[in-house]
Amino acid sequence: MAADTPTAAEDMSTVARQGLVDVEHQPGAKKPDPIVVADKVVRKFGGLTAVDVEHLEIQRGVITALIGPNGAGKTTFFNVLTGFDRPDDGKWSFGGKDIQGLSAYQVARLGMVRTFQLTKVLSRLSVIENMLLGATGQSGESIWQAMLRPLWGQQERDNTERADALLKRFQLDAKREDFAGSLSGGQRKLLEVARSLMVEPELVMLDEPMAGVNPALKQSLLGHVKSLREDGMTVFFVEHDMDVVRDISDWVIVMAQGRIISEGPPEAVMSDQRVIDAYLGAHHDAALSVEDEDAILAAAREEIEAAEEQESHG
Repeated sequence: MAADTPTAAEDMSTVARQGLVDVEHQPGAKKPDPIVVADKVVRKFGGLTAVDVEHLEIQRGVITALIGPNGAGKTTFFNVLTGFDRPDDGKWSFGGKDIQGLSAYQVARLGMVRTFQLTKVLSRLSVIENMLLGATGQSGESIWQAMLRPLWGQQERDNTERADALLKRFQLDAKREDFAGSLSGGQRKLLEVARSLMVEPELVMLDEPMAGVNPALKQSLLGHVKSLREDGMTVFFVEHDMDVVRDISDWVIVMAQGRIISEGPPEAVMSDQRVIDAYLGAHHDAALSVEDEDAILAAAREEIEAAEEQESHG
């Protein structure tokens, strides 16, 4: 096969992206082939409603960004979907299977994995040991089978071979025997993404993958995220860097105050007035009337006069 011939996974990714062309640019828009569907998901902390998602669908085989101002509820929503937190209400499915109520490790075993804004590598284990921890269904973890190497030796060799291939892909093979704690912030991000692939997931969820990554490694990480899509995986990620969002996203979902307020391709979302208002404040650029200006000036004069009077009596 010629080197430039698209793979089956690349063909599927192209079809998935084309399927977004006719999708409405509205919150909760229906997708032609959703891998995740969430309905009425609510998470409250005391009197604060952190997440209030009426309906959300994530298209299979594409890269979807989740953006929004600080405190919008993005990471909390990630935590709920992946079993790291429990909602007050709602239901959601992955690949057509209801997964609310499942624990984080059960969700991961189904093929829905995530990384964290603050990396979760095990610092005192080597890079290869961190990778091997990501493999699931290891027979050697059983107390009885662990005593019989023939029952798990081949599986361990297969896992090690896969881990080494991933380390080479993410350019971490030279760090194989180093402690994970000795890696730079960007290298830890790469390790966390590489480790997540040990379970051969369908959906990879990345929480601010570019945070704290230097420019050189950022370009490498961007390329790796794109390659996940070309390998047939779905990517759903939280990010604040709008240049990154424009560069790699096929679709963007915007949260503000726990709600989905906008959806669409990057260009459409960036020009959506609802999104501009969410980031900068509603009517931030509205022209003031003469009456408004007079009222503001009068209030300012009153404050100055009150301050001067208080000072004179001080």
